[in-house]
Amino acid sequence: MTYQNHITQTAQLISSQNGTWDGIDAEAVARMRVQNRFQTGLDIARYTAAIMRKDMAAYDADPANYTQSLGCWHGFIGQQKMISIKKHFGSTERRYLYLSGWMVAALRSEFGPLPDQSMHEKTSVPALIEELYTFLRQADARELGGMFRELDAAREAGDELTEQRLLQAIDNYQTHVVPIVADIDAGFGNAEATYLLAKKMIEAGACALQIENQVSDEKQCGHQDGKVTVPHEDFLAKVRACRYAFLELGVEDGIIVTRTDSLGAGLTKQIAVSKEPGDIGDQYNSFLDCEEIDPATARNGDVILNRDGKLLRPKRLPSNLFQFRAGSGEDRCVLDCITSLQNGADLLWIETEKPHIEQIAGMVDRIREVIPNAKLVYNNSPSFNWTLNFRQQVFDAWTAAGKDVSAYDRAKLMSVDYDGTALADEADERIRTFQRDAAARAGIFHHLITLPTYHTAALSTDNLAKEYFGDQGMLGYVKGVQRKEIREGIACVKHQNMSGSDIGDDHKEYFAGEAALKAGGAHNTMNQFAA
Repeated sequence: MTYQNHITQTAQLISSQNGTWDGIDAEAVARMRVQNRFQTGLDIARYTAAIMRKDMAAYDADPANYTQSLGCWHGFIGQQKMISIKKHFGSTERRYLYLSGWMVAALRSEFGPLPDQSMHEKTSVPALIEELYTFLRQADARELGGMFRELDAAREAGDELTEQRLLQAIDNYQTHVVPIVADIDAGFGNAEATYLLAKKMIEAGACALQIENQVSDEKQCGHQDGKVTVPHEDFLAKVRACRYAFLELGVEDGIIVTRTDSLGAGLTKQIAVSKEPGDIGDQYNSFLDCEEIDPATARNGDVILNRDGKLLRPKRLPSNLFQFRAGSGEDRCVLDCITSLQNGADLLWIETEKPHIEQIAGMVDRIREVIPNAKLVYNNSPSFNWTLNFRQQVFDAWTAAGKDVSAYDRAKLMSVDYDGTALADEADERIRTFQRDAAARAGIFHHLITLPTYHTAALSTDNLAKEYFGDQGMLGYVKGVQRKEIREGIACVKHQNMSGSDIGDDHKEYFAGEAALKAGGAHNTMNQFAA
């Protein structure tokens, strides 16, 4: 519905109330409606799911159309990110938000900072989704409010050309609301628990749920040791639980991202149920580290598998966990991915120990032999030392090509002494083009950084503390923060406006007319930033 249609429709409604609503202004109602496009989280989930599906099709047609996101641990962080994207690039297309379970655990738990082991309150995840979308919707209201002010000024000046331009801009306004890929960890319990949490996340606005194949009560961060996976049937039950939640709530094109931690997970808590040779349970068990035994040598409490007429004893640890064969991680990842896509998953996530395009591509090539349009979400993780990894990759490539690398010590390539060298420059160029190259070669549809705003908050706070509490005093803030905000056009330099004071003034005027006591008068110090 256009802005003018909102006005016309509301005016008709007001006139039907026999004069009792004559104090309501139709255009004010239209403005409030336009500023609040999404009535519920489910409206957001349906809208953003359609965006992701469109983007996935565009990527299938051309891998240059990959998508990106940054992990955000607070609504304000997500809001400022999207405001910045609109300012610098003019569009939010193919830019999403990522909600990291790691950051929820570390920053949003009532227990205080926690490791990424699913110990935080699971309700904090949908709460953060709702918070993020509250801030994004407020960004819409703020920006549109500024456009309405411009519209009023154009009308007052009799500038019909500007008025028409603004009306068209309002009708074609691009929202800050974008898809969120939301981390549901390992499902926080059994499949019923996963279903209940998935519903809450979808109701809050999530169109894409990322779930991993670790044991829920043994879950570890993807870049830590001690990861334990579950048999495929256990994991697929949770995938189906997520799909049921989407379908129950009417988000029929919701996206499920299945993450495999098998590359770094050497343990399983369970031996899979197998009914016949070659079924999915048998394939899972085939990766177990076993020894052939004679029945006469079986020990008390042994678990024994029968395969091809042989009796095998899986290696069982004192923790009661079973160990996979060394070197089987890639094969298990490929099987995980194929099985997930064949059972309702839409996108894959392979957690790796380093950012190496050919390592990822090697697995994706095998997956695509079975499912040609398989595509990945990939964690461009801060857990990787990107500088060292890529300098070592260049070092190894140069060595294989017969180039002289005698000036470099491979183990010490992180050193500042190598900055500006030909090797470092080539490594930086590979980092710069990593997302583009990996999208083209390794089937990566969506690139995200899980924890970037955790690190940027720490870095910027460190810089400010060093200057402000040192010799620079107030100049540390003014020169390092405020002056840059003003000159770089950072919206929150007008922090009163960002917090909603102008929106509140508009509402006061709607409600009370000339009697409204507004905050945005001549004595508001925010006017110092008008230039």
